Amino acid sequence: KQMLAPVLIALAAIALPTAASAQAPDANAAYLQKNAKKKGVVTLPGLQYEIVKSGPADGVPPKLSDDVTVHYEGKLVDGTIFDSSFAKGEPVTFPLRPLIPGWGTALRLMRPGDEWIISVPAEMAYGAAGVGPIPAGSVLIFRIQLISHKPTPKPASLSRTAAPPS
Repeated sequence: KQMLAPVLIALAAIALPTAASAQAPDANAAYLQKNAKKKGVVTLPGLQYEIVKSGPADGVPPKLSDDVTVHYEGKLVDGTIFDSSFAKGEPVTFPLRPLIPGWGTALRLMRPGDEWIISVPAEMAYGAAGVGPIPAGSVLIFRIQLISHKPTPKPASLSRTAAPPS
């Protein structure tokens, strides 16, 4: 089973068509500036997050090489929801390494049971390219609930086993 690299590539086909309209660059910048001033919002280089709920304090964050099981909702700064596992009623599992950089940064700080709202600038998401219904240059806002993580399974060896001597 082949996993698609960025989390949203697999989700683009089911997104709402209204998301395809171009996002004004100033609306994205204004959102990040305003959000950074909200009480409880932590700003890292390029990424903002707010802790909605904390998991157990002794929980271990995932490693970049792990698979993560999450519930999430993604939306644009205008409020357009482009995908939601919450709405589908079922969490999803992804390998962490190939996800957009904003997810990789945030999830490696989270513990199982944590729920955060992250604001991902375009340069930590899809940049100037955009993807499917996500316009180029878009800030993406995700509500992420980290359910669990485990090491990503190693792919089966493709080498052939030598034939027994005859």
